[in-house]
Formats: sequence, structure tokens, C-alpha cells
Amino acid sequence: MTADRRQAFVTSVGDLLASWNLPHATGRVYGLLLLGEEPVSLDTIAAELGLSKGAVSTAVRQLDSWGLARVIPQPGSRRLLVEATGGIEALLEASQARARTLIAALGEGEDLVGPGPARERLHDVIGLFAGYVEVGSELLASHRRRRTGPDPAPPSGTAGAAP
Repeated sequence: MTADRRQAFVTSVGDLLASWNLPHATGRVYGLLLLGEEPVSLDTIAAELGLSKGAVSTAVRQLDSWGLARVIPQPGSRRLLVEATGGIEALLEASQARARTLIAALGEGEDLVGPGPARERLHDVIGLFAGYVEVGSELLASHRRRRTGPDPAPPSGTAGAAP
């Protein structure tokens, strides 16, 4: 991969994650980590992206908290290595959690309006977000099945048995 294409990818990931309310620097660090074959130091990340070590440290803490990166302490040293994880699921799950919170908040508003356009509007918005959560849950479940393989079949003779 050329340096220009690599930089474009890193910037693109930064832009995309910024649209999810993560700092652009955090997205750029994640983009860089996704391309890495081996864990890298904070100094290496800072040098490659032209960021301060403090900005990289903050970005790595955010990525770690979202499950998008793993920090690997080095025994006998304060130096840390970092690698990307496949944890984009954590961002999708967090997005769904925010949608569920919004659904609950909107549901509270139903008591504040009588029958009519406002109630219909609330139902429409709640339905839209409920559909988003449902489809997202199905997508995540399908992704997990592809990664781990199909669920094992129940032992013979136990189908329909009470738990």
C-alpha cells in the first residue's frame, strides 16, 4: 500500500468515527492500528500521525474503553504497545444502547400528549428507532455466528425439552 493510500485510509477512518462523536484523532489512531501487523508504541503512533503523545494517549484510552484497541504493558517498562481489535461491535452496541435510551425517553413523552399528530409523530419516531435496534441486533448476531460458526445443535432427544 502506498503512503498516500495509507494516509487517505487513516484520514477516512478518522472522519467516519468523528461522525460518531469520537475525536478525529481517535479515529485516525484506530485507522492506523487497523493497518498494523504488529502492536506499536505510542511514540510510533504519534510520529506517524503527527500528533502529540498526549493526544495519542487520550485516543488510545478512548479506543481501549470502546473495545477497539488493546493496550499491552511491557514488563519492567512504562512503555505500552497498542493493537487494534475487531471491537467495532462495541461501537454498534453503544449506538444501539443510545437508541434504546432515546426510545425510552420518547415513550415518556407519550403521557404528555393526547391523541393526535404529536402522538402519531412520537410513535413514528419510536418505531423507526425500534426498527434500527432490531436490525442492528440481527446484524450483530449474524456477524458473531459467522465468526464463531453456527450454534451447536442440541444433543439428540433434547429438542423441545424444558430447560
